[in-house]
Amino acid sequence: MINKIDNSTYFNGNAIVHHQQLTLEGSKISGIASVVNGAKQDSLVVPGFIDLQIYGAGGKLFSAEPSVEALVHIENELLKTGTTGFLACIATNTPAVFEQCITTAKAHRSIAKNCLGLHLEGPFINAKRRGAHVVEYIRKATLDEVKALLDFGDGVIKMMTIAPELQDDQVLQYLLDNGVVVSLGHSDASFDEATHAYDKGVQTTTHLFNAMSPLHHREPGIPAAVFNHSRAMASIIADNQHVSFEVVKMAHKLLKERLFLITDAVTACATGPYQHQALGDKFVMPDGTLSGSSLSMLQAVKNCVNDCDIELIDALKMASQYPAQLIGLGASIGKIAPGADANLLVLDESLDLKEVIFKGEPI
Repeated sequence: MINKIDNSTYFNGNAIVHHQQLTLEGSKISGIASVVNGAKQDSLVVPGFIDLQIYGAGGKLFSAEPSVEALVHIENELLKTGTTGFLACIATNTPAVFEQCITTAKAHRSIAKNCLGLHLEGPFINAKRRGAHVVEYIRKATLDEVKALLDFGDGVIKMMTIAPELQDDQVLQYLLDNGVVVSLGHSDASFDEATHAYDKGVQTTTHLFNAMSPLHHREPGIPAAVFNHSRAMASIIADNQHVSFEVVKMAHKLLKERLFLITDAVTACATGPYQHQALGDKFVMPDGTLSGSSLSMLQAVKNCVNDCDIELIDALKMASQYPAQLIGLGASIGKIAPGADANLLVLDESLDLKEVIFKGEPI
């Protein structure tokens, strides 16, 4: 079936372009053409957002309920908010929970919609910077364990957060050689240790400023290593709870296209080791430790524009193009172009969501 979005204003990856007709054929964008003398449009069409770190939605925390039904529920809830691609995140946990989650992701893969795979945030992190992670489950990786993990994962493990200062270089290299996006996080690495990891090929950094060695004028830590490196990327939680808006603003000025948005969002949960409790517009553990956010990707974009002095064009890239490129899917998602997936959001002038189109079909 061929559908058309007539006389649209859309984001083409570099600019906001007016008076365009988008043609959708099946699940793909098949063409873009100019409209002569089109009327002014109040809506903006943008690529669907991609969240590389989210734990659950709609009352379902994936690690607490690792079932296909729960993952389908999370997918549908996220589609409603404009997240058309995501990695389901699993925090440091028991080997049994990781096995259940990976087994579920493999079983779900044939019917997956917007779930792109798994992000394992732990257990190979540094207990000194564990944040809300359970210390009893944190450990150093062995090469044999990582090999077995990836073999069992059969391709569903797309990203891993690790503390590289505690891991052998051969472990890092094996992950990189096997196509896993490695993110430095929950780490106490020094500036030199973090720089060494980025030089070795570690691509990105998990929730910049949170759960890591801090930026200090005599001990520059991980943030300075990210800022000073030519390739290292970083995700950031733009909710003014995990990171001040002023610091988001500063990070964007320094990193530009190397900074992207995540939500790190959780949902209320009363079972298992991660019993997230809502407290205002954030979540905490029972002992009061800050855990995940209550953000949506759209709200993160709005916060960047309204509170962080980030241009809309840049904020949209941070929520779509940059994460898509990081996980190697930049040719098909995170952009509006002929041949790309027809995953589109229609926003009004206030950037509120009017419509979600996924694989060419309205949600």
